[in-house]
Amino acid sequence: MKRLRPHQRHDGVVVVGAGLAGLTAALASSPAKVLVLTGAPLNQGCSSAWAQGGLAAALADDDGPELHAADTVAAGAGLVDADMALLLASEGPAAVRALADLGAPFDRAADGGFAQSLEAAHSRARVARVKGDQAGREIMNAVTVAAMAARHIEVRTNARLQALLQDAEGRVRGVIAEIAGEPTEIVARAVVLATGGIGGLYAETTTPAELVGDGLGLAAMAGALIGDPEFVQFHPTAIDIGRDPAPLATEALRGEGAVLVNAAGERFMGRYHEKAELAPRDVVARAIHAERTAGRGAFLDAREAVGAHFPEEFPGVFAACLGGGIDPRTQAIPVAPACHYHMGGIVTDADGRTSLEGLFAAGECASTGVHGANRLASNSLLEAAVFGARAGRAAAAQADAGSHPQRGTVPPTLPPEALQQLRKLMSQHAGVVRDAQGLANLLAVIQAMEAAHGRSAALVAARLVVACALARTESRGGHFRADGEAGSEPRRTFVRLADVDAPAGALRFAAE
Repeated sequence: MKRLRPHQRHDGVVVVGAGLAGLTAALASSPAKVLVLTGAPLNQGCSSAWAQGGLAAALADDDGPELHAADTVAAGAGLVDADMALLLASEGPAAVRALADLGAPFDRAADGGFAQSLEAAHSRARVARVKGDQAGREIMNAVTVAAMAARHIEVRTNARLQALLQDAEGRVRGVIAEIAGEPTEIVARAVVLATGGIGGLYAETTTPAELVGDGLGLAAMAGALIGDPEFVQFHPTAIDIGRDPAPLATEALRGEGAVLVNAAGERFMGRYHEKAELAPRDVVARAIHAERTAGRGAFLDAREAVGAHFPEEFPGVFAACLGGGIDPRTQAIPVAPACHYHMGGIVTDADGRTSLEGLFAAGECASTGVHGANRLASNSLLEAAVFGARAGRAAAAQADAGSHPQRGTVPPTLPPEALQQLRKLMSQHAGVVRDAQGLANLLAVIQAMEAAHGRSAALVAARLVVACALARTESRGGHFRADGEAGSEPRRTFVRLADVDAPAGALRFAAE
């Protein structure tokens, strides 16, 4: 006899994920009851806690939301939704102040205002930082304390999302989660996915390895519309000391004057872009990739820009370097591009609603349209805070799930050895530089893995990235094709899983 799963009803909102987007959504859902499910202990296993740069927001007198939005649109290579970018920029200052009110200890100027740094592709110094490179950790500490103190929030750790529950009409009615090793059905008024990105699908990544796109894959398997999955951002300056995941050398270092040099000590970015070290991230990542491929190596030299001040100004980078045998006060830091952020995700509106009724998404697993083909530096934490709050409020207002029958099928999990093979191939063929042959070969491997191990959420997420990268024959933003055709009219990608299951070359794009 088939063993029945434990079943429980939650009269409120289920939030999956406890990064900044998830906890912000949970806090904003008040007074509705919120159940937060997270596989790792709080402040672990989420990219938010690892973020270094800070939050970009128009907080200075010489700045404004329109300027911030314009920079966001310019960085996105023609694919940014301008209205969503303006919404993000307009609500950004209030979001930063709200985090400060929760206790996030932002760096302050002499007059008490927010100290702000310049990062690549920004026309103003508008990145609010915390202790140099400690923004993610300190902001998450403050938000976690607030969430734990909130009476309407219950947090369950060691809880892993396995599937979405849907009724006969496809409305999402809850989740199946493995809680302390036991699969459990939880029926809820609404579900907010805040499951993070896909960095764990790559061998070289700056994100927690457990983030393999489960939320993205499960939403796609449930029929949700997916946007721009081929656009993956590779941070140019992961610290190349053989660690998995790789520690990050924040872009703020280049904002402070650190330069990129090859093994001979020669600066090279001027050959690739007029803004040199402050060029858009995709340009810097490809330049470093090219220098390394040519055998010249790539290093971030902050000896003159930061030097002896490293321990107090950038303690996280300093500790990571020392742990790898590098003293950045006296040595240049070896760097390499690594998967850092997924611009694509589950398509949402301004309030986090997906194409499936009852399902909301926020943070990196969502596709709001604000990042386009290339995310502007330090817009990620801001997006998590702004759209996380909007998703939480909207989910709390969702009508009761009622007593409709639910269905949900738990897909298999990709075995560890197969995942490691996939990660290497994703970095090799769906990384900084791509071409049709490599992508087609990778798609064939994914199909073979599905045949051998079943269709896992991680394989679905990888298939979405690879199939859409193969279909986009141009180079744009973070998606660079070595065999790229001339750029066409800017067009976002909107697909469902059935579209990417079509034979190679037959991929069609859904209407938004």
